[in-house]
Amino acid sequence: MILCITEKPSVGRDIARILGASTSRGGYYEGNGYCVTWTFGHLCTLKEPADYTDMWKRWSLSSLPMIPPKFGIKIIDQESIRKQFETIRSLIAQADEVINCGDAGQEGEVIQRWVMQKAECNKPVKRLWISSLTDEAIKEGFQHLRAHQDLEPLYTAGLCRAIGDWILGINATRLYTLKYSVNRQILSVGRVQTPTLALVVNRQLEIDNFVPKDYWELKTLYRNTLFSSSLKGFSTEEEGKKILETVAQFPLEITDVSQKKGKEAPPRLFDLTSLQVETNRKYGMGADQTLKTIQSLYEKKLTTYPRVDTTYLTNDVYPKCKQILNSLKPYSPLIEPLRGEKLKKSKKVFDDSKVTDHHAIIPTGQAIPQGLSLDEKRVFDIIARRFIAAFYPDCAFDQTTVQAKAGTTSFKANGKVITDQGWKKVYEKKGGNNTEEDEDKTSDDENSVMPEFHKGESGPHSPKLVKKTTQPPKYYTEGTLLKAMETAGSMVDDEDLRESLKANGIGRPSTRAAIIEILYKRGYIRKERKSLRATQAGIDLIAIINEELLKSAKLTGIWEGKLRQIERGDYSAAEFIQQLKQLINEITLNVLRDNSHRTIETVAYEEKKSNSGKGSKGTKTKKKKV
Repeated sequence: MILCITEKPSVGRDIARILGASTSRGGYYEGNGYCVTWTFGHLCTLKEPADYTDMWKRWSLSSLPMIPPKFGIKIIDQESIRKQFETIRSLIAQADEVINCGDAGQEGEVIQRWVMQKAECNKPVKRLWISSLTDEAIKEGFQHLRAHQDLEPLYTAGLCRAIGDWILGINATRLYTLKYSVNRQILSVGRVQTPTLALVVNRQLEIDNFVPKDYWELKTLYRNTLFSSSLKGFSTEEEGKKILETVAQFPLEITDVSQKKGKEAPPRLFDLTSLQVETNRKYGMGADQTLKTIQSLYEKKLTTYPRVDTTYLTNDVYPKCKQILNSLKPYSPLIEPLRGEKLKKSKKVFDDSKVTDHHAIIPTGQAIPQGLSLDEKRVFDIIARRFIAAFYPDCAFDQTTVQAKAGTTSFKANGKVITDQGWKKVYEKKGGNNTEEDEDKTSDDENSVMPEFHKGESGPHSPKLVKKTTQPPKYYTEGTLLKAMETAGSMVDDEDLRESLKANGIGRPSTRAAIIEILYKRGYIRKERKSLRATQAGIDLIAIINEELLKSAKLTGIWEGKLRQIERGDYSAAEFIQQLKQLINEITLNVLRDNSHRTIETVAYEEKKSNSGKGSKGTKTKKKKV
């Protein structure tokens, strides 16, 4: 008998149907030489401190740091979980071969292997590795099962991640709670959550401490076109007026007119983080809300595997793209221009070298059913339009730059005219040419249509001073915070640069939403409309942590980079764990030496509901000396 172990009962039902295991039993299906059973996500977890020794039951500074000689796992203590685990263990004992059918990712690998280890599986194991749950993908996956040992580096990276989180999270949380908390109210510290909190806190402190300053820019109007001076802004109006008076004595002379044609490629396909950023920008959806929605679409077989960190497709997907496009019946008017032509194949879309486990998120080609929720419709629409746009031509435009001078002062004006919308047609709004993709990018100076200018012409103009005020940085939204996590705090819009920074991003695409949710639940951040604000508890916690490695997104990103190297088999897992052990020893000593007598007192309160109607609990803190 061949035993298949899936991660969810719903996936188990689909695989059992395809394999012909049609007889339902308690906790599994059987038939046609197969048994198909399932976990409920995590059945096992790393042991807690008290599971190793009674000395670690009580929270005590003298017992820190706690580092077990060998980490162990245990079954989660719930009756339903224990019952299902016993079913799995019994079936493994009877099986001739086991097929790991867990979610094809790092977390899925850890979930399944821990269960098999705890069940003392000594049978041959193979791995089902699929990127969608369609019948075709499942059948193809069973025809190309992977060797169990091929996924060993992936499991090792997941194990190191879990152990690293245990070493830092459990020890640092006890350490800071015992040292700084009033009445031992928990001060939660984590390997990823604390640097993420620091991003929000540091941004908020920048805003709180920001002192706005007025400045004046010199501009002039010539032939209904606004020209900007090359001079830097003036700190006083009087300084600007002196230059303005001089400039006004001269006509404006056109010194150069340059025109060039430009192209803008379609936006990249979605990985999980960029999808969460887009749904937050467009609909205000939270990261966790988007993850749950795309997971639902995946389980309904409408979209491919969601927990991905690449925006590329492999070349073997290209032959399937026409069929996928044709399946998008509600988008037929957008797909019509692509019919009868060979589909464009861009290196920015198809690149095997940029894909490891799974490709970008795209539709699967299954018919879209009725009854999708509003969130599901919105997320699917975003994914479908991005996929369609990938095969459209580039957007073409003419860029005109006009250089001018009045006396010795230089001016410049830019104009941009779109000559072929290309992929922007996919996002075109009814009743106009502006697109949703343009909403955050338009600039009057750079996109205005200008009259024709000739080098050497000159004439009267109307110079003026425009008063402006320096602006503080914007509060993080969930979308911009996800971007910052992905790039270890470096805020960049350039897609190519973002791709290169992903290697040292903090957290994984699948866990970033959960990290943000933890910060809400701990009362360290709250939401005001779309903006994320740090509570006093969050601010005080970051202030009290002196160890940069615990709160620096860049340094934590280095750890994440090493985990990715472990996943590729390019870095030693033992060295990674040893470094974390050394780090927690140093942190413990530094905190114990702190004689500042600082404390954080947390007081629970209920936050007012946001515009979305979702309330959350938070904390206030008081800092006092004792």
